[in-house]
Amino acid sequence: MSKARSTAASSEATLTASGIARLADVGRAAVSNWRRRYADFPAPVGGTPASPLFDAGEVEAWLRRHGRLHQAGTAHWAWRLIESYQPATQISDVLSVAGALLLVRAAQAEPEGDSLPTPKQLVDHLRALNPALAKLIGDVLPQQWTPQLATLLQTVDQFGSEQGREAAFEHLHNQYVTSAYSLSGLAGTPDAVADVMLALAGSGPRVFDFASGTGSILRMAADRALRNGTAIRCYAQEINPQYATITLLRLWFVHLRARQAGHDAEPPVVHVGDSLLADGLPDLRAEVVVANFPFGIHDWGHDRLAYDPRWTYGLPPRTEPELAWVQHAMAHLSPAGTAVVLMPPAAASRPAGRRIRAELIRHGALRAVVALPAGMMPPTGIGLHIWVLTQPDRGQPHTGEVLMVDATTASDSRPLSQIVGSVRSAFRAGQYAELPGAHRAVPAIDMLDDQVDLTPQRHLPQADDLVTSPAQVLSRIADFDRLLDQMRRALPAVRETSTAPLREAPQADVAGLIKSGSITVHRAVSRSRSTSAAAGTAALTVTDILSGGPATGSVARLATDPPGPQVRADDILIPAIGNAISARVATAEQIGAEIGPGTQLLRVDTARFDPWFVAGAISRTENLRIAGRSSSTTNSVLRIDVRRLGIPVLPLDQQRVYGQAFRQLVEFRNALEQAAVTGTALAREIGDSLVAGALGIESPHPTRTA
Repeated sequence: MSKARSTAASSEATLTASGIARLADVGRAAVSNWRRRYADFPAPVGGTPASPLFDAGEVEAWLRRHGRLHQAGTAHWAWRLIESYQPATQISDVLSVAGALLLVRAAQAEPEGDSLPTPKQLVDHLRALNPALAKLIGDVLPQQWTPQLATLLQTVDQFGSEQGREAAFEHLHNQYVTSAYSLSGLAGTPDAVADVMLALAGSGPRVFDFASGTGSILRMAADRALRNGTAIRCYAQEINPQYATITLLRLWFVHLRARQAGHDAEPPVVHVGDSLLADGLPDLRAEVVVANFPFGIHDWGHDRLAYDPRWTYGLPPRTEPELAWVQHAMAHLSPAGTAVVLMPPAAASRPAGRRIRAELIRHGALRAVVALPAGMMPPTGIGLHIWVLTQPDRGQPHTGEVLMVDATTASDSRPLSQIVGSVRSAFRAGQYAELPGAHRAVPAIDMLDDQVDLTPQRHLPQADDLVTSPAQVLSRIADFDRLLDQMRRALPAVRETSTAPLREAPQADVAGLIKSGSITVHRAVSRSRSTSAAAGTAALTVTDILSGGPATGSVARLATDPPGPQVRADDILIPAIGNAISARVATAEQIGAEIGPGTQLLRVDTARFDPWFVAGAISRTENLRIAGRSSSTTNSVLRIDVRRLGIPVLPLDQQRVYGQAFRQLVEFRNALEQAAVTGTALAREIGDSLVAGALGIESPHPTRTA
């Protein structure tokens, strides 16, 4: 008999000894909850009361019968097996071993069958490709595969056969860098940020990243060069051996594609070690140097590097490690090279770094500073800066200007990399035109004051022309008056009553109505987070539900991912987490969209229930105490379980009367929120217009005196 143990450490049930998992989200808490709430849940077949065993076939049949079975594909299980690998400290190594297997499979002209190579055979295959890679992988390989690791690698191998080996490893890598195992975002650089950095850096035959993480920037550079038919060689150094191994694997996948396409490309070079204290490539001079290095590390070697020749622009203070990284980048630049580094915004203005910033400007080394929008580099929510530097020619005068770009104001529909890249190209070609409030070429002399503040926003005065004309402001004042007048009439007509039909009506239990089929509850399907996944349908966010607007989110899925629930007419949409129950009936713009994460859908039998009546009845404040459960993510919000609620039982015609009133209340709330937003913007526009002299104050009527 096949059995599935309910445990807290695992959220899937193993159905067979071969390790093929098909049951999702069967954890101890879930099983305990289902056993308590559903009388037909299968009984334990063994184990102990604290850790029971269940027949997996019976549990699977129950999950399918109740619509809870998630049919996940190989991509899902490949990552889940890596994610749940024990000991957890070896997950990075296991990902590298999986990548090594996929790389060997990709390099083989003819497949060697379905059997796994032994650890020794895997190292031998890697040595034929790259001895350095074989050494890094060999250091973490066991003498022989354990059953757990063999099952994992077989699943990864199958995933590679289905999706392509490189695509499979990129998917697993993307899952890894967005998980808790990659040290809170220190591993990878998001594609959007890497794209902007490379657009600013340009191209060259040698690209160097001295804090490569898992190689996101270098891989994008190599892949871009291959698509453009140009040859580059990638160099990297990384202090974390696991990250360095993943970097080398990712670069080798691209290099292997180049070789198979007939390109005469040099293999990538990756060193393990501290770039500042133990430079692995001291003689390298690259045309492009890029880096997303760690910020705020004060123990970076200040005392040991006091007389280092890299400090051309001054010894970095102990509290300014970022300026040490900047000068390290400069030391590896070729005469015509460009360095692009990601910087914390505080490094642009801290007093301790003022002298080095001034020297970078005086010698023409600093060429541009770009302020990125907030949130582009999770988990941090601040807007980081990008510094662009070149190796100044001591024999030639520099232009004496620094390009300042505030990318937070970009309103162009083009990708940010294209916007910033085109500005930088025009600046270098001498065809630059300033855009007030967005970008400007600032004379060096204007920056060399007592602060040497490199923050772009400080050097970008706003446009003189008002965005909104006086006529538009006056027109919006009239529109606002009409909006307020509509709001006054939006509330439903109510009166005091001595009866309480809703309170005195019998209550129908929602959980019972679900069992009877009168109501069904749907939740968003868990999705792959891989950037290589294809775009799916539009998805409704919590904000979309509350505003009644069209879907602004989207879902990405692999070909094996199942479709999620789509909204139909009269469906009731409810945020799954919040500090209030806010049920809304789907609008015409929302029909056909998929529900996104953090949302749930209630579908009622319209022959028995009016949707607006149900939405209003379950949204009452008292129900939060009944349906709200503490969320595991934060103490400030609750997880909403509408199945705990009851609905007043009224004839359908009476439901519709109340439903119309509930609908009017929702429309009133929406109008109220719109008025608040519109009024705030209008007040700002009036204030700006008054200061600019575009509007004047009407003379007040003289006060009458007795």
